[in-house]
Amino acid sequence: MAEISVTLKQHEMTASMATIREHQFVIDRPEAKGGHNAGPMGGELLLASLGGCFMSNLRAAIAAREDASVENIALTVTATFSDDMTRFSAVHMHVTAVADGQQLKKLVTIAERACIAANTVRGSVNLTVSSE
Repeated sequence: MAEISVTLKQHEMTASMATIREHQFVIDRPEAKGGHNAGPMGGELLLASLGGCFMSNLRAAIAAREDASVENIALTVTATFSDDMTRFSAVHMHVTAVADGQQLKKLVTIAERACIAANTVRGSVNLTVSSE
């Protein structure tokens, strides 16, 4: 079975250093939560990972179609906390781009179906995607 692995090690007082292939970055809490704000929080990176996976698949879907004319793509990933603030209860991804609206909706659907991160969290949170 194929696997992906990420390594995290303690970094300074409150942070972790994540290593993914040859890439490294710091994960920390903001000062208001007892950290030193040396990097984004894990929950923020979860949303960035979801968005990055989705965007990668969207760009691949666009590239695979000669007739696709999509420019200035932007993606906002917004999460809603559960009542007890221990998890995300919903995540919404919103795509904007300069493109034909119907074509963009089709490409967004293709990207959503292909995104490993979206397929993983779907069922655990109310995950929705929209475009304009």
